[in-house]
Amino acid sequence: MAEIFPWVATIATIVAASMTAANLGARITGYGFCVFLVGSLAWLFVGFHTGQPALIWTDAVLSVLNIFGVWRWLGVRAKIDDGARSAANASERTPGEALFPISLLGHGAVSASGDSMGKCVDAMAGCRSGRIDYLVVSEGGVAGVGETLRRLPWKDVHVDKDEIVANLKRGEFERLEELQRDQWPGR
Repeated sequence: MAEIFPWVATIATIVAASMTAANLGARITGYGFCVFLVGSLAWLFVGFHTGQPALIWTDAVLSVLNIFGVWRWLGVRAKIDDGARSAANASERTPGEALFPISLLGHGAVSASGDSMGKCVDAMAGCRSGRIDYLVVSEGGVAGVGETLRRLPWKDVHVDKDEIVANLKRGEFERLEELQRDQWPGR
């Protein structure tokens, strides 16, 4: 029976790496972390069964990181995707151009006059024009916990080199509409 665990761990790790590397969206990445967790738990069992402390410690830490990955990608980031989808659906039911999401995750900070205001996590653009309607900016918090999402109209933004710059003062930015993580406006 114990001979099966190294194979479960090996197969789970390969499948999970394929799922996360494919970058097929937040949910698939989250499920990839679930499979990684199965692999790290199987390796943990192997480490205990064979008396390998380095393997035990490595996979204990990896198990914690995989739990964080599941929470981050099936919890926090999946809600961002839900918010984008809700905005696209709402825009189809209102007059004017329908919107679609543009992922800007990892495309830097939003600032004004050198003052960092947050990180751009997504944007909504017009289906016909392709023009960005608004950005979704994450402010505060750590890894999605305690953050505030704000709707920053594209008309209040310009791009300087590779930085997104808000044409607003800090107080004006703080008065922007706050968004629910999973419900964004269609306009």
